Amino acid sequence: MRDDPRLPSSPGFWRSPLRGPWFTSVLGLVLLVGITVLFVTGLVSYAAYNPDLSPVNDQTPEKGILGFYLFAWPTHPHWLYRLNQGVHVTLGITLIPVLLAKLWSVVTRLFALPPARSLAHALERISLLLLVGGALFEFVTGVLNVQLDYVFPGSFYPLHFYGAWVFFAAFVAHVLLKMPTALRNLRHLREEKNDLVTPRPAEPTVSRRGALWFVGGGSLLLFATTAGQNFDGPLRRTALLAPHGGGEPGSGPNGFQINKTAAYARIDAAETGEDAWRLVVTGRTGTVRLSRAQLAGLSLHSSALPIACVEGWSTSDQWWRGVRLRDLAALVGYDDDPPDVFVESLQARGAFRRAALRANQVADARSLLALYVNGEDLSPDHGYPARIIVPAAPGVLNTKWVARMTFGDL
Repeated sequence: MRDDPRLPSSPGFWRSPLRGPWFTSVLGLVLLVGITVLFVTGLVSYAAYNPDLSPVNDQTPEKGILGFYLFAWPTHPHWLYRLNQGVHVTLGITLIPVLLAKLWSVVTRLFALPPARSLAHALERISLLLLVGGALFEFVTGVLNVQLDYVFPGSFYPLHFYGAWVFFAAFVAHVLLKMPTALRNLRHLREEKNDLVTPRPAEPTVSRRGALWFVGGGSLLLFATTAGQNFDGPLRRTALLAPHGGGEPGSGPNGFQINKTAAYARIDAAETGEDAWRLVVTGRTGTVRLSRAQLAGLSLHSSALPIACVEGWSTSDQWWRGVRLRDLAALVGYDDDPPDVFVESLQARGAFRRAALRANQVADARSLLALYVNGEDLSPDHGYPARIIVPAAPGVLNTKWVARMTFGDL
């Protein structure tokens, strides 16, 4: 069966003359750099959610030692999360053609018989299975999340988090095993023969360098149709593959991107009216209730900050105006050293209808309970009557339709 050219287990079944150590090595080195960046930016993104404030922000239960973080998420520079997540999502989509070409280049080994020639070979095959399965799982779930298509079972956060660790462990093992061979293949103009080279090559229709240009062109096309989600204006319309790649949602001061509308979050307009809505602030000295007019009568401050979402899209800096979080903390007994704050929304359902912010985020003078944006009242979709805006924080921690704030150590 192994020598039957009609079966995929036969070396003669795979006849493309493009496959070979040099072609595979080039793709592998591109993925070595790209996947390392993806893994690091993914962990940085997870850290931005302040996972130590569990179970408030942490959507990954029982993460154990895999969820270690030794620092509070910073507020400087204010575009930090925007840059990190833009790189993570845009690079992930850009690498898809490279990943598919790499899998195609080594597909012969997935069908090789016997499955294991020795214990060492068996371990290598298992690591390869975890590598291929993990890569497909991470890229597929990531793309589905970017497209807001939650068709996978369970929550995206634990699935993608644990999957990343399994995949990256197999990736590191594979790199350690194959790096010497890959470097040797790249140094030799005449590559050595191995099981990737077909014994019955078909007539070539393109050179290996031509195939690499084709893969690179596919990656460039995906980059060009994704990267625009990180910008406002005409560039956003080029982001055809991004969930927020279309036109702006309306016009005017509130005409910039959103994720969830007030209708989607089931915000009842009767709850947000001037007569009904009150902000409840609780802390060391008790509880105060403030109407929107009372908040507007406090000392107001302005901040120019973007909105950046885990799906990779972001806005340019918007001009927010409202009450500083540290001033609200002072109203309930924290004059000098504001603590963490637990924020609750009018939104009845959703993973981040409640969120926690670190003390350093509360203390930053740019962190606001915003009432206005770009010179006008917040629109319902942007969180009227009041929303959180914090520099460098993921968009979901900038809670909209705020109803209650509880200051204290979390």
